[in-house]
Amino acid sequence: MNKEMIKVKAKQIQLLLTDCDGVLTDAGVYYNEQGEAMKKFNLRDGMAVNRLRQFAGIETGIISGEDSPSLFKRAEKLNIVEVHGGIKDKAALLKSMLERFEISGENVAYIGDDHNDLEIMKLVGLTACPADALHAVKEQADYICSHMGGHGCFREFAELIIDANTARSTVVNYKGEVTLNNGRIIGQDQPCYIIAEIGINHNGSLDIAKQLIDEAVAAKACAVKFQKRTPEICVPKDQWEVMRDTPWGRMTYIDYKRKTEFGVEEYAAIDQYCKEKGIDWFVSPWDVDSVDFMEKFDTVMYKLASACLTDFDLIKKILLTGKPLMLSTGMSTIKEIEDAVALIKSYDESYPFFIAHSTSAYPCKLEELNLKMIPTLMKKFPGIPVGYSGHETGLSTTVAAVTLGATFVERHFTLDRAMWGSDHAASVEPQGFHRLVRDIRDVETAAGDGIKKVYESEMGPMKRLRVNINPIQTEINPALEMA
Repeated sequence: MNKEMIKVKAKQIQLLLTDCDGVLTDAGVYYNEQGEAMKKFNLRDGMAVNRLRQFAGIETGIISGEDSPSLFKRAEKLNIVEVHGGIKDKAALLKSMLERFEISGENVAYIGDDHNDLEIMKLVGLTACPADALHAVKEQADYICSHMGGHGCFREFAELIIDANTARSTVVNYKGEVTLNNGRIIGQDQPCYIIAEIGINHNGSLDIAKQLIDEAVAAKACAVKFQKRTPEICVPKDQWEVMRDTPWGRMTYIDYKRKTEFGVEEYAAIDQYCKEKGIDWFVSPWDVDSVDFMEKFDTVMYKLASACLTDFDLIKKILLTGKPLMLSTGMSTIKEIEDAVALIKSYDESYPFFIAHSTSAYPCKLEELNLKMIPTLMKKFPGIPVGYSGHETGLSTTVAAVTLGATFVERHFTLDRAMWGSDHAASVEPQGFHRLVRDIRDVETAAGDGIKKVYESEMGPMKRLRVNINPIQTEINPALEMA
């Protein structure tokens, strides 16, 4: 079927139904440590469910021949109400759904991959299949995805429907807000989102990482952030064998980087610990493999480090996850920032991202902070939340960034600035972070709404000090007529 006909059909869709195994998953069976069977779902596909609701007003339903507990858990997390497992006759179920919803089969889209999907595909208006579907399904499908099952085929089909749907045009009226995966909003009319950048200040110790999380929670930070690298990719080969003095003795630079890098076990513990403590967490991945690694965890966003702003392969990899993306702009020209933004918008005009002004010096001199870049970036990229990632030694300049319009701020965070490691000296200690959060919240309270008014607390001084009192002010407080 040609693209124009697919677009015409897509405009009529009111409900998208999908098979599970072979579409939302790769049809593989995975086992946890207790030997329980599990399914591996693609987070990018999950984002598509919410995007369909938000941009096209279309709900998703799941009809699966399998009856897996993990299927129902996944559907619950995505707020999918129509989820049917263990279905042998999918066509019969669809007919009952059409009657219940009082819609025609032409208003339904379906994506499947196996023989038991063939009959239901004959009854709907638009059909699709993953790249690795059975040949018979490919012959019947209106659209064959370029992605395989469990690797983004559902997202691809959903985006096709969103693009064709007229409701998508409302995205142009972008409100300057980004909604994180947990529903929290970052934007101009929201409280400043305050990030404690742990980075590599854990020095390879999970215990130190947990202490830092505890201190960030106590300071009332909104999130903690780590850095994730694949040492074999990020460390230049000519530096691998360079010897370094470290707290663990003298070792090669590559071994040192491996020593300080967290793996699955540590990040699984961090994920659980942050959820228990009620604080958001995310990372800056420094290479494509690190993005694949981090997709094992349900973090709220990704950050692109300043050093990676020109790494378009890494940006594209992050975009495939569908998670909100923070761009840090240290060591970058305006042209390089524009190019990164253009890349994101070429992928998806409404992709959720924000921009952090930064200067990549550790610690940074006051005269190089250039905080007026915050309103400059706001003007240059209207509707995109702008924030600040600071590496200075004081606190007042970060508070000043908020007064200039920063919707989020990030500061490196450490237990002790005297600790061994490259980032500790430019970091904020727990007591300082408490003050930083307090001062930012005080500034937000003091900022008010910009509407001039006479407060009740001013009435007494007005009565004592003014010779003439405006009649309008007596309407505010009739007691002034007695003056």
